[in-house]
Amino acid sequence: MIERLSESHGLAYGFKVAGRLTAEDVDSVSQQIDVVLANHKGHLGLLADLTEMEGASWSARWDEMRFLQRHTESIARMAVISNDDWQEVAEMILVATAALQAQTLYFHSSEMHHAWHWVKMNKMDERMPVRVLYPGDGLLQDYTPEYMGI
Repeated sequence: MIERLSESHGLAYGFKVAGRLTAEDVDSVSQQIDVVLANHKGHLGLLADLTEMEGASWSARWDEMRFLQRHTESIARMAVISNDDWQEVAEMILVATAALQAQTLYFHSSEMHHAWHWVKMNKMDERMPVRVLYPGDGLLQDYTPEYMGI
């Protein structure tokens, strides 16, 4: 199940995943974000609270990647909240965020207010540890095709 977080406002949208993520959940949040983007011009800051998530179906992962790819130009930054080790979270979401091309940071659940601040203002408290899950510079940024001369 996915629920919209009450702190969501304007171009800052947060949601919490509880239990096992389904394709229907991804579709629901996708529709909500489409409405936000239709009503506000600019780049969206996204907060995903995964503290109560218990895995995801393959169809949910597939729909998640398609959603993020469709919105790659609209989402500027994404905060991922979890109680799991940030390296484990990085492994779990790396493929999806690479399609997004948005800067993605990890925050522990105790740092929720810092995550919201970053999502809304694009500013970090200098005392906070920065845990980059994905730098946001594009999956193929430095790729050079091998057969350009053919």
